[in-house]
Amino acid sequence: MPPLVLESLQSLKEFVGREIATTQWLPVTQDRIGQFADATEDHQWIHMDAERARRESPYGATIAHGFLTLSLLGYFLRQAIQVPRDVRLTVNYGLNRVRFPAPVRSGSEIRARVTLQSFRELSDCVEAIFGISVEVRGEEKPCCVAEWIVRYYL
Repeated sequence: MPPLVLESLQSLKEFVGREIATTQWLPVTQDRIGQFADATEDHQWIHMDAERARRESPYGATIAHGFLTLSLLGYFLRQAIQVPRDVRLTVNYGLNRVRFPAPVRSGSEIRARVTLQSFRELSDCVEAIFGISVEVRGEEKPCCVAEWIVRYYL
């Protein structure tokens, strides 16, 4: 169960400016990287060729696609909060300021720190902007930092 279970969407506004949760660690396997490469048709050697990556890459191993890491934000947000049952639709409205400051080497583990940056009520929905920082176990710099705009419709 997520660390934050919301009784109502309105109760989310109490968390503006606060960290909501740190998620569990998720392994990023070469198999997951390969499946993402197949889905996106991005088979660049730095993601797929372990031997060449060991020899030629500045990272010494294959690395996950930045967009793979970004695509896991939904998974991490579901670990962080559980929205009330009366929310009939959740929409990914967009992203601001996405960066990939550090690589995710194959075989590493990642997790997210989720902060609510803003909350506002619109005429037909509630809009939340989450600050999400994805960390790699044992590394100092995050591998992905983004502001994610999510809209909730009742």
